[in-house]
Amino acid sequence: MKEIISDAKSRMGKAIEALEHHLSVLRTGRANPGMLQKISMDYYGSEMPINQMANITAPDARTLVVSPFDRSSLAGIEKAIRDSDLGLNPANKGDALYITIPALTEERRKDLVKTAHKYAEEAKVAIRNVRQDANKAVKQLEKDKLASQDEVKRGEADVQKITDEHIGKVDKVLEQKESDILGG
Repeated sequence: MKEIISDAKSRMGKAIEALEHHLSVLRTGRANPGMLQKISMDYYGSEMPINQMANITAPDARTLVVSPFDRSSLAGIEKAIRDSDLGLNPANKGDALYITIPALTEERRKDLVKTAHKYAEEAKVAIRNVRQDANKAVKQLEKDKLASQDEVKRGEADVQKITDEHIGKVDKVLEQKESDILGG
């Protein structure tokens, strides 16, 4: 029983980690090196994420600086950023790219909030699926005569409790991101 609950906790935690990862890439109007996380480019025949090819820093709230480890890749990195769906326009200064993060329009903010809600809903669905799997495993213990009816009821209550905790965490993470997007 403890194993089932421990496994469920771990898997629900992973759903929240995935949500936080997805949300970290969403723009909030502030410069954040994580914004460029999903962008990759062809580098000597293989797809490479640009964050593995360059040092990305945010010297202030509105600027990102991309300093490639190999200066010959600068033009490729610039093109990859320009072609991404982030709407960024890097300025090439010869040894680094300077990206000014434009302020978000009200419409763009609303779109980002919708996207954040979609990611949160996906995380909640994943958590509920874990709950369903855990409850099946708990019921199976009763069928296999390894647990009494009372133990099964307690196990299901514990599974529901950790489900509620994790759904609450998803709501908190979403609320924080929403305030970043709308306030940033």
